[in-house]
Amino acid sequence: MRNLLLSICYDGSRYHGWQIQRNAVSVQEVFQDALFKILTENCDIKGCSRTDSGVHANMYCVSVKVNSDIPCERLQMAMNKFLPADIAVNSAMEVPLNFHARYSCVGKEYIYKIWNRRVRNPFLVNRAFHYWYPLDLEKLRSAGQNFIGTHDFTSFCTFDSRNPENMVRTVNSFSIDRSIDGLVTVKVAADGFLYNMVRIMVGTLLHVSMGKIAPGQIRDIIEAKNRALAGPTAVAHGLYLNKVFYDDNINLGLKLYEEKR
Repeated sequence: MRNLLLSICYDGSRYHGWQIQRNAVSVQEVFQDALFKILTENCDIKGCSRTDSGVHANMYCVSVKVNSDIPCERLQMAMNKFLPADIAVNSAMEVPLNFHARYSCVGKEYIYKIWNRRVRNPFLVNRAFHYWYPLDLEKLRSAGQNFIGTHDFTSFCTFDSRNPENMVRTVNSFSIDRSIDGLVTVKVAADGFLYNMVRIMVGTLLHVSMGKIAPGQIRDIIEAKNRALAGPTAVAHGLYLNKVFYDDNINLGLKLYEEKR
C-alpha cells in the first residue's frame, strides 16, 4: 500500500463542487473515474476540502492510497491523458501512510476575482464576478484588516449541516490588489475556513464600498456573531482555492514537483 499526494487544478464552471453528488457531476467523480481507468482498482481518495458548485482551484490536494507501484510521474501523465481539459494534475508524490489531504492541512489561501470595469470581459465569464461600480481599494483594504487575527467568524458563515461546533478561525493575511486592466483580486489566508466565509467577506466589503457598512463596523459585525449583520454572499464563480499548506517537508516536496511541470 502506498499513499500518494496529487496536486490538481480545475475550472469549476461545469461541476457541482469537489465532493461526489447523487444527481450532479463533481470534480471527485471525474477524478475517480480517470484514476480507475489507470489503476483498475477502487482507491481511498481524500480531498483537502469541499468546494462549492462553480468554485475553481489553482491548487487542490488529493491523497490516494493505492496498491499499484506505478511511478508518480507516470501516474501524473496518465491522469492528464484521461482527465477532461478543465482538470489537470500538476504534481504527484509519495507521502507517509498517515498523511491525509484534509486533516494534515495546516492552512489554505483563497483568492476572489472581481472584474471591475463597466464593460464585461467575455474571457472572464464564470471566472470572475463582474462588478461595474467604482471600488475604493484603500477603503476596502482598511476594512479588510479587521479580519486578520483569531476570531469567531459566525457572522461570516452560511449555516447548514456541514458547520463545525468551533467557529473560531485565524486569518493570517488579507490583501486586495488591482491589475492595470481592472481585475481586482482579494486574497485571504487562514488556518481554516467556514462554509462561504470568503464569499461573505467579499460581499460585506462590497457593501462597504457602497457605503452601506462603514469600514470600522467590520469588527463590530465579527463580535456580534450574527450572520444577518454581514453583507450578502458573493457569487461562487469568482472564488478560487489558491494554495494548500502542510508541514514544511510536504510543502517543499509540492513546490519541487510542481516546478518540474
